[in-house]
Amino acid sequence: MAFCRRMFLGFSFGMTAFVSAGFPAFSAESIHCTVIIEEASGDALYRKGSCAEAFFPMSTFKIPLAMMGYDAGILQDESSPRWDYSAEFDRPKREQKATDPTFWEKESIVWYSQEITRRLGERRFADYVQRFGYGNRDVSGNPGKKDGLTQSWLMSSLKISPDEQVAFLRRFLSGGLPVSEHASAMTLAIVPHFAAGDGWDIQGKTGSGFMRDKAGKADRSRPLGWFVGWATKGDRRVVFARLNVSDRPSDQPLSIPTRESLIAEFPGIAARF
Repeated sequence: MAFCRRMFLGFSFGMTAFVSAGFPAFSAESIHCTVIIEEASGDALYRKGSCAEAFFPMSTFKIPLAMMGYDAGILQDESSPRWDYSAEFDRPKREQKATDPTFWEKESIVWYSQEITRRLGERRFADYVQRFGYGNRDVSGNPGKKDGLTQSWLMSSLKISPDEQVAFLRRFLSGGLPVSEHASAMTLAIVPHFAAGDGWDIQGKTGSGFMRDKAGKADRSRPLGWFVGWATKGDRRVVFARLNVSDRPSDQPLSIPTRESLIAEFPGIAARF
């Protein structure tokens, strides 16, 4: 059976766990998932852990957002446009610098993402998310704040499961998304590369954040970390997603160990398929 069909069943199950405030009511236990599928067929190659529940995409959303930006003509190539930082963005010191598309993806510059969505506008942004079939497609933002244009993917209304992440990326890689060839080529060009063992080249994007408590506030004792993307060896390409949700605070973004562990383990996992 095609793996993508099972993903949608898992999504239906995972999206039932919502509380009245609009945030998912997850248990306090740690959550781990690694899922890898064959790009050509969509068949499951490796699946371990809880992969059907939906979570905030955080900076993994920079991959579909790059497609939108290039397709809409807001982004031009790997180095254009280069936008200057403005104090009104109120971002941490590491983000307070001029940024281009390649630097944006590599360093996860939040304000650059928000400038892209502002230029897209609410209607066009929501239309892309709908046509992409991305996660739960909810870009309404935080309840009552009308901030979906700049916050929906950041611990807010938009959620996606690991199973859906790989299904979405497979559609992108196989040319199944409604974007131009230029948008696809430029997105491929700016997603960071990582060398893995045994000849595998990995391209992917991290994402870090926190779960929400019952009051809807960020729970810093429950960090969340993603690493999603694809790995290539010769003429073979596979698509992966790894998610970790911890039950204890971390002194670094959880996406970093999530990424590094996947890169280190990938050759051993790949040896099984």
